Amino acid sequence: MPTVLSAVPPEISVLLPAYNAAATLPACLRSIARQREPRWECVVVDDGSDDGTAACARRFAGADGRFRVVATAHRGIVGALEVGLGHCRGRVVARMDADDVMHRDRLGAQLAALDAAPELAAVGCHVRIFPRGGLAAYERWLRSIDSARRVREEAFVECPVAHPTLMIRRPVLEALGYRDAGWAEDYDLVLRLLARGDEIGVVPRRLVAWRDTAARVSRTDARYGQDRFTACKAAFLAADFLADSDRYVLWGYGGTGRALRRALVEHGKHPSHVVEVHPGRLGQRIHDARVIPIAALAGMPRVPLIASVAGMGARGEIRRALADLGWEEGRDFVCAA
Repeated sequence: MPTVLSAVPPEISVLLPAYNAAATLPACLRSIARQREPRWECVVVDDGSDDGTAACARRFAGADGRFRVVATAHRGIVGALEVGLGHCRGRVVARMDADDVMHRDRLGAQLAALDAAPELAAVGCHVRIFPRGGLAAYERWLRSIDSARRVREEAFVECPVAHPTLMIRRPVLEALGYRDAGWAEDYDLVLRLLARGDEIGVVPRRLVAWRDTAARVSRTDARYGQDRFTACKAAFLAADFLADSDRYVLWGYGGTGRALRRALVEHGKHPSHVVEVHPGRLGQRIHDARVIPIAALAGMPRVPLIASVAGMGARGEIRRALADLGWEEGRDFVCAA
């Protein structure tokens, strides 16, 4: 029988695309069903699966009317998210992936955080990556992001909010929507939110168990490759931070700095100087940009600076050095990786 919708819309819509997820979907849906905050609906978008995904989702919907199943031909994650968003009725939308599990406090804690801070457009939370393996450093970096300020500061290092943890006000998400720009749709959404001035907070608790396997889309789809992340960063930096200048100072010329420089060239943005601490490079030119020491920044006209280094410790040292010179993060410089 079709689900009879309550006349009273839920507070929260959980937006959950699923494709051939029969092995992991039961645990995911059980974690939603046991939420302490009961005022939710879960829109499961079966994206043309040919395994038991649809049957599993229908079993849960038959037992609990808060689960709803929307079936589509296979469209990919962006298409599935757009279809599902059209069925969401809650005043906020919580993203979830079919291979992850949420803590029973997740929905309630994030809804409370949004209600307590009307200036926030969205909130994320921390994750526990499982099975335990090679992403411990990434998990630690995500845990270092515990406020809207930190989200903005780290936005060009990596996606500062794991997408399956995002809870966003529905009118905001409907205004932006999801799009396929040739790179990760979740990072694209976060950067579009920040570019238009929205703030994204963080509940500093590990409320989502984020599954990492070789079959995860972010490991198999070319749109999630490192080169596409770099292209995404460059596009948003060129359109916003570097909008008024075709020249910038690049701090760091390791692998991350070189890759970002190449990507920014595609947007007509070229470094005028490269800041380096390696004494053998000082005074040289790299692609017509003069290599200078940190001290030289004090006597230069102020131009936008991008610090593109991979390590958290190195970025911290750069931030302190630039703060000592009176440079303001977000206005005068950004950190990237």
